[in-house]
Amino acid sequence: MKVLAALILVASTLSAQGAAKWEHDYNAALKRAKAEKKLIFMDLWTEWCGPCLHLQKNVFPTPEAQAALAKFVPFSSLVEKRDGTPVAEGTRLAGQFRLNAYPTLVILDADGKEVRRQVGAFRTGAEFAAWLKQ
Repeated sequence: MKVLAALILVASTLSAQGAAKWEHDYNAALKRAKAEKKLIFMDLWTEWCGPCLHLQKNVFPTPEAQAALAKFVPFSSLVEKRDGTPVAEGTRLAGQFRLNAYPTLVILDADGKEVRRQVGAFRTGAEFAAWLKQ
């Protein structure tokens, strides 16, 4: 029982330390990127997109992805709900960054200028981390 309690404590401590703090407001992400002198990692996604959900459930939470995201301000914006209802900020950003497929992952500088993009999902956290480190 003591071993189980110790394992749970260690796991929760590591999880809390390694979790990237995601922004969900574009202006907040820009402000934080300027303050922290970091690039922004922007994920534009929809609830009906299987690869988008794969990224969120299986790629972004991995230790490799979390370590790589620590060097960025991660920003996530929902563009469309499962029933096709548009979400205001996400729809505006999709237009601004000329999206034509989901997921679209974009690296921005602190002024919101695009540095590079990836259309489509990564299979693993290691693949995603390697792309971030380019």
